[in-house]
Amino acid sequence: MPTKTKKKLVIVESPAKAGTIGKFLGRGYKVLASQGHVRDLPRSQLGVDPEDDFAMRYITIRGKGDILAALRKEAKSATEVLLATDPDREGEAISWHLAEVLKLDPAAPCRVEFNEITKKSVAGAIKKPRAINMDLVDAQQARRALDRLVGYKISPLLWAKIKKGLSAGRVQSVAVRLIVDREEEIEGFVPEEYWDAFAEIPLKRENGKQDLFQVRLAELDGKRADLTDGGAAEKARERILKAALAVSSVKNKEKRKSPAPPFSTSTLQQEASRKLNFTIAKCMQVVQGLYEGVEIKRGNTQGLVTYIRTDSVRVSDEALTAVRGHIGDSYGADYLPEQANQYRGRSSAQDAHEAIRPVDVLITPDSIKAALTRDQYQLYKLIYARFVASQMTDARFATRTIDIKGDGVLLRYYGEVKRFAGFTAVYEESTDEAEDPSQAFLADAQEGDAVQVKDVAINQHFTQPPSRYTEASLVRTLEEKGIGRPSTYAPTVTTVIARGYVSREKKRLYPTELGRMVNALMEEYFATIVDPDFTARLENELDAVEAGKLHWRDVLRSFYPAFEAQLARADEAIEKIEIADEVSDTLCDKCGAMMVYKMGRYGRFLACPNFPECRNTTPILVYIDAPCPKCGARLLEKTSRKNRKFYGCERYPECDFVSWDQPVKKSCPECGSYMTLKRRRDQDLLLCSNESCRHREEVEPQDDSA
Repeated sequence: MPTKTKKKLVIVESPAKAGTIGKFLGRGYKVLASQGHVRDLPRSQLGVDPEDDFAMRYITIRGKGDILAALRKEAKSATEVLLATDPDREGEAISWHLAEVLKLDPAAPCRVEFNEITKKSVAGAIKKPRAINMDLVDAQQARRALDRLVGYKISPLLWAKIKKGLSAGRVQSVAVRLIVDREEEIEGFVPEEYWDAFAEIPLKRENGKQDLFQVRLAELDGKRADLTDGGAAEKARERILKAALAVSSVKNKEKRKSPAPPFSTSTLQQEASRKLNFTIAKCMQVVQGLYEGVEIKRGNTQGLVTYIRTDSVRVSDEALTAVRGHIGDSYGADYLPEQANQYRGRSSAQDAHEAIRPVDVLITPDSIKAALTRDQYQLYKLIYARFVASQMTDARFATRTIDIKGDGVLLRYYGEVKRFAGFTAVYEESTDEAEDPSQAFLADAQEGDAVQVKDVAINQHFTQPPSRYTEASLVRTLEEKGIGRPSTYAPTVTTVIARGYVSREKKRLYPTELGRMVNALMEEYFATIVDPDFTARLENELDAVEAGKLHWRDVLRSFYPAFEAQLARADEAIEKIEIADEVSDTLCDKCGAMMVYKMGRYGRFLACPNFPECRNTTPILVYIDAPCPKCGARLLEKTSRKNRKFYGCERYPECDFVSWDQPVKKSCPECGSYMTLKRRRDQDLLLCSNESCRHREEVEPQDDSA
């Protein structure tokens, strides 16, 4: 029999990545997936021994035995074993664990890493294996130990004192505190009344045509016009109407707007939330697929974006050269700066990886649209446009300020209009709040021109409380405060919602009563754990471990004694807290008791209070104000196993109508099909459900900030 040709074994994390890389490397290699971590601390025990200088006890993760057996078998017959897990702390730790179980020397050149999954990048990395970076591994071990100590020490206390199923965590507890603090700030906010005044004045447009412009009252008698009540506003109105006014100055300037840098993990999550209405978790799920590889055409699979967990905005010289060539060819010299735009990341940013960008700027979103899912196409288009725009020229705006004075009254007109699109021809950054659209033309006037006021409008306003956090703004705040790292933002937001500490309504995050209670307890007895500054300092210490400047056990030695004292005090001082279940108006159809609301994995549900004698449960039915397009019955709002809302007929399974988009009562005026509601950041749409029609109508935007 012919002897089997020996191959080099390459181990990656995911099967999708294994398939992509296997096609690149060809016959001389076998590529297998570890499917994430193969060893971890035991679930049933602490696994970290403070009495033995924080020795860590690692065991094979349940269900990974067969994977490890297959890896051992292949490693035994391979000519060389290369560990190609993700290029970050977690990936380095997975490689170290694999080296341990496969009995590889971590100091030998067995580790390869690449920032993008392309044939060129993978082939280059395979030729340059290195030793496992134990500083990275130790930083991950320190983080894992800290998280385990906090979670496994505080959570049982919460179970005993409040109820089972609760948890605490280094980052999640700080996130809950931020949301609770914001809610308390909103509740304690006292609105202050103020007024403004706008004079309606005829001025010329730039083309010479006369038009009426709203010109704001800026000053009265040389002081800022602070109109604190209706009486002051009415007096100001009378003065404006009586004043002899003339143009005192006209100032023309140019304003420039520079492009935003390419995406880091957090800025991608924020923009995907604002522009695409993606949750943070969905964003990471979709971009993971773009990174691991997509079959662009039959037999041609490759990753489309660079590594997706990064807080850097750096771009390689090779990528800069490519994108600048693309801009010059596609948009012209006016859109290409003389030198490449350079961006500075946050001072605490890790610069090991590039920003998130397309691996090849010539692979445009539209050229591969057919190979992508709708979500992949939208997210790739966002990443692509942001990257290209980041290397384009500034947008230029003409601005004009016209001051109109007389009898102690100063009115001020300000307008701006875009004169050159620059990078905005490709991409504009979004914000959490809607912006006022700028005027498409400017008013024109000459110094000394007399001005006649047609009318004056006075308007009452009240100061507004700060907005509640969205997922996007919470991630931005966590990043600004140095809490967590790119890999932790999505699981943090998912966890605080799943635990029932926070609810998400119309994209806004609200603390629940349970969240408030747990946060109050944490603030009283574990003040350092929920202190953003303390948590940020711990992150800096982990960075120091990664840089080889601090031993990982020293981080734990300085943290644990004070934490242990807090635990002892809390265990002694906290009394049992009884939480009464909220009673519904629904009778249990098994025993007749009034059912109560409970929180489960997929949200709230109704349960019989006589558990365990009666185990009856029922979902909470939420009807929408629209009939089933198929049978005319009522439609229910439901939740999928992946926590995504959809809409289905109450007569299921007799009627099988389902829709991801919310149907409305209105029928399409073009084809008669039912219309669906599409929520956008600044403008909701009604969209025809008929794919061949797709008639759309704008509807009044709904205020979701209250």
